[in-house]
Amino acid sequence: MLNHYLNKLHLEAGCDEAGRGCLAGPVVAAAVILPKTFPFEILNDSKKLTAKRRDLIRPIIEKQALAYAVSFVSEKEIDEINILNASFLAMTRAVKALKVKPDSLLIDGNRFKTDLTIPFSCEIKGDARFCSIAAASVLAKTYRDEYMERISKEHPIFDWKKNKGYPTEFHRAQIQLHGASIYHRKTFKLLTDK
Repeated sequence: MLNHYLNKLHLEAGCDEAGRGCLAGPVVAAAVILPKTFPFEILNDSKKLTAKRRDLIRPIIEKQALAYAVSFVSEKEIDEINILNASFLAMTRAVKALKVKPDSLLIDGNRFKTDLTIPFSCEIKGDARFCSIAAASVLAKTYRDEYMERISKEHPIFDWKKNKGYPTEFHRAQIQLHGASIYHRKTFKLLTDK
């Protein structure tokens, strides 16, 4: 069972990102504020849910959340500021886009850097411990997967529809054969040397 809150007196927003370890595409973050009446039993870390289950849960989160927002940081921005800072930026943008201002933030991971003035708590494996972070992980993952499936039509040789930009053996082999696309993160080790 996941924890509903860290502090039940606070209006907490859970934050998580998806796509940090990918070779291609954006890093995507979500921030979610859940109501006390949310059906918490449906939630889990997005990595522990099937794609079908994530797709079923997402509209429930979107309909019932007090507020949610999803933010993208492009591969170009990732190359400019590095993936760690891009992850922080994506979460910061998502929080800034919330229509309701939270009292505090629950951040998945062990560190966070931001210009936000909202107090935050970094939670290691937070997506497997807190409902709001789990909800954010579902949104970040599903929005990113949809995006990668869309751009896969432009570059079908990389099979992003299946691997979503992660460094599978096939994906790396295709980069070696064909070179990097406009969506690849040029500062990542892409094995482009022949």
